[in-house]
Amino acid sequence: MKFGALHMAWFFLLLPLLVIFYRWAFRKKEKLQRRFADPGLWKRIMVGLSAGKQRLRPILTVFAVGLLAFSLLEPRWGYHWEDIHRRGVDLLVAVDTSRSMLAGDIKPSRLARARRDVEDLLGLVRGDRIGLIAFAGRAFVLCPLTLDYGALRIFINDLSVTTIPRGGSNIGAAIEKAIGTFEPGPGKHKALLLITDGENLEGDYEAAAQRAKQEGVRIFTIGMGKEEGTPITLTDDRGSHYLKDREGNIVVSRLNEPALEKIALLTGGAYHRATPRGREVELIYDRIAKMDKKELEESRKKVYEHRFQWPLLLALALLFLESILGEKKGAFTGLFSKSVGRK
Repeated sequence: MKFGALHMAWFFLLLPLLVIFYRWAFRKKEKLQRRFADPGLWKRIMVGLSAGKQRLRPILTVFAVGLLAFSLLEPRWGYHWEDIHRRGVDLLVAVDTSRSMLAGDIKPSRLARARRDVEDLLGLVRGDRIGLIAFAGRAFVLCPLTLDYGALRIFINDLSVTTIPRGGSNIGAAIEKAIGTFEPGPGKHKALLLITDGENLEGDYEAAAQRAKQEGVRIFTIGMGKEEGTPITLTDDRGSHYLKDREGNIVVSRLNEPALEKIALLTGGAYHRATPRGREVELIYDRIAKMDKKELEESRKKVYEHRFQWPLLLALALLFLESILGEKKGAFTGLFSKSVGRK
């Protein structure tokens, strides 16, 4: 036996309260009876009432309340097997973890905002498999395609500029890694979401995008930052300071919107710049959700039968019986009492 709503078990606390109440009520009633008349006179006054029925009615009520509480637990026993077919899109999310993502032109930082966008995406997905790629100078699969969104969240929270030991920014490597991660084969169910500021310091992202198109991968891009750029703030043993190049000049990181637009256009995807409200994630997923679906999982599930109706029906029957029972003696008992009185 299984229960679907064990949190409703607190209703069983009503049972001892009812028992305590009825015991108090009967004792109170006995005290009032003794105060009203002596026991002999009281027996003559109550000759038409049944003491057994008076005790039976609260017992029926207590049992009825217990059965009602039991039905609220949603008891289930007996089961049948149900075939489950899950269809969806294979979606890889590639997040830029290079040091330029520490820029604060998007608060609190580009990387923090990227993590939030992936979290928002998980709140929108409907049965799709999702994986996570981190990239900087090279790309690495942190989480393969999975339906376990809880496990994926662990990797999202761990994203930082130290995730990839090799510095730099190689968007082409992220695209190539995604192509290799998708299962080979035809179908228009493969999507890649790139979250980056678009600064590509090495690699050929256009050639990688062309290959993605040939493999049936649609790339969607979210641009992090502003075109006018901003210095990159680092925090280390020396405190907070700006990142500088080898000549000692402050490095200014700028959003490379044309590159991200080109990647999306080449593969039939879409580009959106990150906004304070985060609507870009919803807009992109609306497009992804309309892509062709594939069979992601086929399984059988044991479905237990709901049986709350039976204790509920029995509880209602006991309450009905209690309402019609009354406290008078039955017809046979009354006739017997009258015949004895005549004698």
